[in-house]
Amino acid sequence: MWMYALRRLILTIPILLGVTVICFALVQLAPGDPVQSLVRPDATPEQIQSLRAFYGLDQPLVIQYLLWLWRVLGGNFGMSISTNLPVATEVLRAFQNTIVIALISVVIAFIVSMILGVIAATRPGSIVDRLVTAIAVFGISVPTFWLAVVLVIFFAVELGWLPATGMGGGSDTFNYLDWNDFKFAIMPIIALALPPLAIMTRTTRSSLSEILNQDFIQTLRAKGLSEFSIIVHAVRNIMPSAVAMLGLQLGYLIGGSVLVETVFTWPGTGFLLNKAILTRDLPLLQGTILVLATAFVLINLVVDLAQSLVDPRIKRS
Repeated sequence: MWMYALRRLILTIPILLGVTVICFALVQLAPGDPVQSLVRPDATPEQIQSLRAFYGLDQPLVIQYLLWLWRVLGGNFGMSISTNLPVATEVLRAFQNTIVIALISVVIAFIVSMILGVIAATRPGSIVDRLVTAIAVFGISVPTFWLAVVLVIFFAVELGWLPATGMGGGSDTFNYLDWNDFKFAIMPIIALALPPLAIMTRTTRSSLSEILNQDFIQTLRAKGLSEFSIIVHAVRNIMPSAVAMLGLQLGYLIGGSVLVETVFTWPGTGFLLNKAILTRDLPLLQGTILVLATAFVLINLVVDLAQSLVDPRIKRS
């Protein structure tokens, strides 16, 4: 197990290097010049060139990449062009805001999906099964940004129960244990939780149905094992795939929260990424994409290792 974990960790290094290359290349290929947004319309070519030299944008792309990678390895993501603040500070603050609501969303989705999936799998063809399937199809089909807008209209505008946007007192003083702060996170959590809830519900239902139809389950019934014990035994058999799905959905939520965070003005990485794109802030854009991509790679590594712990029968070569 430890040797496998070491090999997977070593193999992660070239993957992360590849991520840095793609991240740098994609941002550089984007149209527009970030310096133009900082200078006055009457700026002279000398002033523009001086500003480009200050940010290192006058160097060849290979040199720019190597210098940027060297700074990143040292924990220096550069300075934001639009705010003149350290990129690392802005990205880490935003990532903290995103990871918390993503974790809460995926945990809620996992627990509810396991309950719904087990209920539907043990009652195939029933009204409950059809209702759970309908909920899953709705959750997969509905766009998250549309759901976010509907939540704002219903809970904030019509009922007035929850605040429409923002983060209360701000990320520096936000307390998830305080209702006055946490109420700002409820609608973003609901909007983020529905898609993984639907996906994991369908996966749980189909996987559990397949397990319950296998011969060894009939043998357990013939031996007089209670139905509850049989279901527990079957759920244990689907846990490796459930853990894998949980990790993948967490990665998707962290990297795919742009629309939801923009609708709710939630100051996470998705909102920061949108702002960096609109302002053509290259250092901020590169730093945000790199952190999100690195988080996704590391989550997959953790999930891969967790699968081996959940099911020792999985042999790793």
